[in-house]
Amino acid sequence: METAILLSGGVDSSLALHLLREEGHTLRAFYLKVWLEEELSFLGDCPWEEDLRYARAVCAQAGIPLEIVPLQAEYLEKVVEHALDELRAGRTPSPDIHCNRRIKFGVFLERLGGDFAKVASGHYARLDVQGDQYRLLRAADPVKDQTYFLSDLDQVQLGRVLFPIGHLPKSEVRRLAAGYGLPTKDRKDSQGICFLGKIDYRQFVKARLGERPGPIVDRGSGRILGAHRGLWFHTVGQRHGLRLGGGPWFVVGKDLGEDVLWVAHEAQKEERLRHHFEVGRPHWIADRPAEGSLEVKLRHGPQTTRCTLTPLEEGRQRVELQRPDPGVAPGQHAVFYQDEVCLGGAVII
Repeated sequence: METAILLSGGVDSSLALHLLREEGHTLRAFYLKVWLEEELSFLGDCPWEEDLRYARAVCAQAGIPLEIVPLQAEYLEKVVEHALDELRAGRTPSPDIHCNRRIKFGVFLERLGGDFAKVASGHYARLDVQGDQYRLLRAADPVKDQTYFLSDLDQVQLGRVLFPIGHLPKSEVRRLAAGYGLPTKDRKDSQGICFLGKIDYRQFVKARLGERPGPIVDRGSGRILGAHRGLWFHTVGQRHGLRLGGGPWFVVGKDLGEDVLWVAHEAQKEERLRHHFEVGRPHWIADRPAEGSLEVKLRHGPQTTRCTLTPLEEGRQRVELQRPDPGVAPGQHAVFYQDEVCLGGAVII
């Protein structure tokens, strides 16, 4: 039975394809067209065409067929509209998490049905099996580790996926890609949100939600420092883009009723730091973790913080941080770990 490989036009998925081919997999490659750049072409270029060009070159070199799968309508419904609803409500969405759960390993897997044994991607993550349960493990490269974005996958999805490069540091991925002479060997990594590509985030939000000005207020003194163009352009913990003098200033909260953006100066540490918060809608990849000490990531990156998780009413959990954090934003995902195992995550409320 064939193995499906998701190609993005980058070096990671390109190398994943070659490693699987060396292992003897019969492969068919797929490019998922989810970016909305055609629909938003008035905001900038449409680099998905360049990505597709690289994907085709990789497949031509390997002698593997490539199929383009248009999923813009599904993406708009299942990811983009949810993200916009979250922004309207003053929260910070996590579209890349929803992309993996609902599109790449959701709608796409459903379309494949039972015709493919596995679906592989170039994500930096690892898998193993303990008993009858799949476990999602951190990648060997802590900086590139993408388990934060994969934390919403379930057992059925993990049972069908492969992450061929999760055991490699990025430097080794580049070295191997050069050794294979891959067309993508020198291509820079993408830094954009998955559905935006290279389109500017603020331009996208403005195009879909417009502007709704309001005051920027120092939470400590109540003094009005300036004006913002819409609460949805800002997130808790943000520093850049406030256009305020005498800083640095950081976003610490929002008042939707009065359209107030609350900020605190760097010197006002207690106004910025959060020692605890609550989460809801928990998703555990395997069994629910026992109460006690875990680690948590509040955003993608190598940094984790020791924490304790305590059940509350109505499925909520209280998270106590061993080291307080200045960027705890409602709507963000808190993703929990026990050693190298990603346990799952929950939404900050």
